[in-house]
Amino acid sequence: MADKLEADKHVRYILMAEKKKESFESVVMDHLRMNGAYWGLTTLDLLDKLGSVSQDEVVSWVMTCQHESAGGFAGNTGHDPHVIYTLSAVQILALFDKLSILDVQKVSSYIAGLQNEDGSFSGDIWGEVDTRFSYIAICCLSILKCLDKINVEKAVDYIVSCKNLDGGFGCTPGAESHAGQIFCCVGALAITGNLHHVDKDLLGWWLCERQDYESGGLNGRPEKLPDVCYSWWVLSSLIMIDRVHWIENGKIVKFILDCQDMDNGGISDNPKDAVDIFHTYFGVAGLSLLESKNN
Repeated sequence: MADKLEADKHVRYILMAEKKKESFESVVMDHLRMNGAYWGLTTLDLLDKLGSVSQDEVVSWVMTCQHESAGGFAGNTGHDPHVIYTLSAVQILALFDKLSILDVQKVSSYIAGLQNEDGSFSGDIWGEVDTRFSYIAICCLSILKCLDKINVEKAVDYIVSCKNLDGGFGCTPGAESHAGQIFCCVGALAITGNLHHVDKDLLGWWLCERQDYESGGLNGRPEKLPDVCYSWWVLSSLIMIDRVHWIENGKIVKFILDCQDMDNGGISDNPKDAVDIFHTYFGVAGLSLLESKNN
């Protein structure tokens, strides 16, 4: 069992993953490379190794993914724009302190144009609605200092309409509570100054029940297996509502460390599976949250 974070091996794993563009894993992720870039780059930043990559190359590639007429960003060059990839692009530019190269008016107008009459947000022109998109739109516009371009009151009302009797939130009104959706809804409410809509004790209890007694890991909803990525979704939500002290942090740390590939680096969803960039990012991010709170 691991007793420390193999930071150097994780850095090598991320840097090598970017070079394997012809691998099966890389090809099947081609359409969401913007997300993968954000996960990998943010992990490097958390490990103080962002300087290991060429800033100019990354920024140049990001800008090739912007849709000229729509203003939003795609998951890769030549793909259609989506609000998810737009946030990742903006976050990458923010990592490198390069937001100044953006046409903020164009990007913010693209995002604002995705808000629906009921306050919800579609992910793209095809109209799928999800509270993930509400958070993404609000987060992105907040970074760009353009929240005044949307109807924040309606956006908040829609999110509140997705709150359930167990204190959690779903992807749409009446949908099952899920830790990922809870992070999105609580995060959006926090950014807009509306956390008073959250029953913090009730939601805190639901989130703490996501911890598996045996492994110490966290799941996303009842009767599901623990998964490293929920170390971020659950812990960050608990921090936002000031209830992170209700959970057994030491067991979460052990679970994340046990999911490391001790030879080649990277972190998996659970100790029995293969590693990937997504879980490497959320594992390191989860540990960073606990380190921050403990300090």
